[in-house]
Amino acid sequence: MDEQGAWTAKAAITELITRYAALNDAGAWGELAALYTETARMSRPTAPDDFVVGRASILESFRSRPPRASRHIVANVLVTLEDAMHASATSQILLYVGRTEGAGLPVLSGAAPLIGTYHDRLILTNAGWKFTERRGVLDFHASQ
Repeated sequence: MDEQGAWTAKAAITELITRYAALNDAGAWGELAALYTETARMSRPTAPDDFVVGRASILESFRSRPPRASRHIVANVLVTLEDAMHASATSQILLYVGRTEGAGLPVLSGAAPLIGTYHDRLILTNAGWKFTERRGVLDFHASQ
């Protein structure tokens, strides 16, 4: 892969990671699940070793979550291209959560925001880059 192709792939993967956060916050579960391959697995930062396996199961895991308002802030995305079709990436997240009350703005939770890291494995498909694995971990314990 030439330098331009490498930067194009890195930009596409960075956008995929950002899109994931935006779709998560929007509750667009079908579109979010479509960012995974059929056999992908994912874990949430609060349960990094509890993998949900398969796109259909990932979709169901999001659909079954209690409703909430959220904002995922994504930063420090680093992409490593392994070859033209495989990559890995890390990114940090800052997650604010709250609850919706009526038609106004959501009410921010009194709990501290969660800070974590995603470790991703990706593959280039005919439909673009997709996650084959997305493993989240928390970087800090909640204050006591």
